[in-house]
Amino acid sequence: VQLQASGGGVVQAGDSLILSCAASGRAFSEYAMGWSRQAPGKERELVGAIKRRGGSVYYPDSMKGRFTISRDNAKNMVYLQMSSLSPDDTAVYYCAADQVLHNVGVLRPEHWGQGTQVTVSS
Repeated sequence: VQLQASGGGVVQAGDSLILSCAASGRAFSEYAMGWSRQAPGKERELVGAIKRRGGSVYYPDSMKGRFTISRDNAKNMVYLQMSSLSPDDTAVYYCAADQVLHNVGVLRPEHWGQGTQVTVSS
C-alpha cells in the first residue's frame, strides 16, 4: 500500500488543522492505520492508531484530548484532526499502515507515508 499525507502548513497557536492520508494499492480495510510525528531533534512519537474497520482508536496519554483519528474505508482515507495547536506540536506528521495494529503502535509499520510538515507559530 502506498500512502500520501497532506494538509500540513503553517498555523497560529490555538488553531485547528486536519491532516489527510490517502492510501492506494491493496485493500485499505486490511490495514490498521496510524499517525506519528517527529519534531526537529526529537524521536518519532505515536499520535494514535486506528483498527482496520475503525471504531477503536488508541492514543498515548500525551495525545489524548486534542487529537482525533478517523478513517473512511470507502475512500481509502485516514484523517488526523488536531485542535488547540501549540508550537510544541510543530513536527513532520506521518501516516502509517500495517496489517497488525501493534506494529503501528510501536512505530514499526510495514508502510510509511512521506510526511507532511505542520508548523505552529506563537
